[in-house]
Amino acid sequence: MRQYAGFGTAEETNTRFKALLEAGQTGLSVAFDLPTQMGLDSDHPLAAGEVGKVGVAIDSLDDMRRLLDGLPLGEVSTSMTINSTAPILLLLYQLVAEEQGVAPDRIRGTVQNDILKEYVARGTYVYPPAPSMRLVTDLFAYAATDVPYWNTISISGYHIREAGATAAQEVAFTIANGIAYVRAAIDAGLEVDAFAPRLSFFWNGHNHFFEEVAKFRAARRMWARLMRSSIGASDPRSWAMRFHTQTAGSTLTAQQPLNNVVRTTVQAMAAVLGGTQSLHTNSYDEALGLPTEQSATLALRTQQILAHESGLTDTVDPFAGSYFIEELTDRLEEAATALYDRVEEMGGSVRAIETGFMQREIEEAAYAEARHQDSGESIVVGVNRYAGDDESGVPILTIDPALESDQRQRLASWRRARDGSAVEARLSDLTETAAGATNVMPAMKNALVAGATVGEVSDALRSVFGTYKP
Repeated sequence: MRQYAGFGTAEETNTRFKALLEAGQTGLSVAFDLPTQMGLDSDHPLAAGEVGKVGVAIDSLDDMRRLLDGLPLGEVSTSMTINSTAPILLLLYQLVAEEQGVAPDRIRGTVQNDILKEYVARGTYVYPPAPSMRLVTDLFAYAATDVPYWNTISISGYHIREAGATAAQEVAFTIANGIAYVRAAIDAGLEVDAFAPRLSFFWNGHNHFFEEVAKFRAARRMWARLMRSSIGASDPRSWAMRFHTQTAGSTLTAQQPLNNVVRTTVQAMAAVLGGTQSLHTNSYDEALGLPTEQSATLALRTQQILAHESGLTDTVDPFAGSYFIEELTDRLEEAATALYDRVEEMGGSVRAIETGFMQREIEEAAYAEARHQDSGESIVVGVNRYAGDDESGVPILTIDPALESDQRQRLASWRRARDGSAVEARLSDLTETAAGATNVMPAMKNALVAGATVGEVSDALRSVFGTYKP
């Protein structure tokens, strides 16, 4: 069970983490604000108005210390929604754990680190695809030796589905991206069975109950087949699709928002029956703003009721043998495989992204669904059918505007207190490493220890890799 708690200040998020642990949460999830995701410090001009808004702001090692203060890092598992700057945030997490006396082989968690879907569906990329893929595989290699129980990537169909993809497109494009990561790691000299068991997936739990159950079953089967036949992995753990599911934010409505509790429950049930190992349930008010403490607690209670009262987890793959589900699974796998083969014919995911194929397919699917909703062919309760009687008085969480100025002041104090010449030297080492072929993670870690910020480390890489302009 997971619930996001990361937005606002590091201290506020830390308080929410502790409350979730006390409420029976078994894993923590944190999202970072847009400047952090884009490798920009909070005092960068482009960060204005965005600090702490959609996640917590992390500029320095000190921010990560405040975020994780007092948390049992040797006991919890922490999922971090971060992509372009995933290597930096993982290293900051490791450094804080080491300061707390927690050995690297005791920390557990996941960084999303799925850069390809950013080019397809989300947009928080920094560097061009090739150097971005290098950062992904450098993190793979580093984690294999230094943080062996950390999941180094969460290959995400979630955002692809949120952008408007169909179930078949979500499976096809996500698995194509996963295979691209596997091949990049092999090309970088890694043995597939050394890193593949730590791969994980992140799926969307959408509205159509039976289609979603079949989707998860088809994805698991398709991944196992490709890892055996196309990649040649021999360890059964490399064939297994370990995955997290989050219910669909795009299905939540601002109209009659309490209806979202029902939508989320149905989506969560489909994920459990489809075999998910980890689950996040969205809060009912997320179409209006960031979740309140009350709505986040209700979302957690939804998971706990499903886990402890419903009997959903009493058996593995409970729909196995159902004529309808088996036939639907076959059809979804067939459709996803056809799309996957088209991507392969283009030369793989990177090439399909560069040509805009994936983006066009998703845009067309999203447009078709929008037309179906406009015409009433697709019913959205409370929006285009059974509208009216809208619930009022739903509280909306607001972020204190003073957060941004306070964060900038903390950043300025951090810079004044550090050894500037040591930071400059370590950033120079990082730039030199990035220009070569050596793994950048150790040089990046040294820069962060010296006091370099997320933005400064990202700028050092930008100076070598450049930035991506589609």
